[in-house]
Amino acid sequence: MLMKRWILSTVPAAAITVGIGLFMVGMIRTEFTPQDKAESLTLDINPVPIDIPPPREREKPQDIKRVETPPPPPRIEQAQAKQPQEDLTEMSGAVPDFVMPKIDQETFVITVSDRKAQPLVRIAPIMPPNAERSGHCNVRFNVSAEGAPYDVMATYCTQSVFERATKKSVTKWKYRPKILNGRAVAMIGVENKVSYRLSDERGNLIPE
Repeated sequence: MLMKRWILSTVPAAAITVGIGLFMVGMIRTEFTPQDKAESLTLDINPVPIDIPPPREREKPQDIKRVETPPPPPRIEQAQAKQPQEDLTEMSGAVPDFVMPKIDQETFVITVSDRKAQPLVRIAPIMPPNAERSGHCNVRFNVSAEGAPYDVMATYCTQSVFERATKKSVTKWKYRPKILNGRAVAMIGVENKVSYRLSDERGNLIPE
């Protein structure tokens, strides 16, 4: 068993040794090609000194000329106001007494006259990008007691592309609410017209 292992390990080792030997013999038999000689570098141990010209003398700065301060501008005489010579007039008669009215907080009531809803803020609508000409929309809506439009409805539009932009714009409007008997109430059936003006490249208005 040991003999068999020895033979199995010796044969590969011998083959490797023979291969390395043949490789070395091949390397020795190749022709030697001498390399190019490097250029020799020369260094001067005692270099020749170079004469450096002396620095030029700097020019002396010129004396600063003294600038004379100009005299102050002449003063313009200002006319002085004269004191009035008239005597003070005295008012005749006594100041009348003013009687403050008494206000009863229980019976005092501030009344506001009745009025309809009044517009405060109107935000212009955005022109739809697919609109081809100018147009308008008639809208009907209600105004709450807080002055906010609701239930916005387009009753007529020259083009359907204007309907959505009109409703979106009207819902952002702000109104002064309707006053009835001194109280803010909702107003029903407010009507309005929203117009759209479209221009061409030259700035000319495109009709409806």
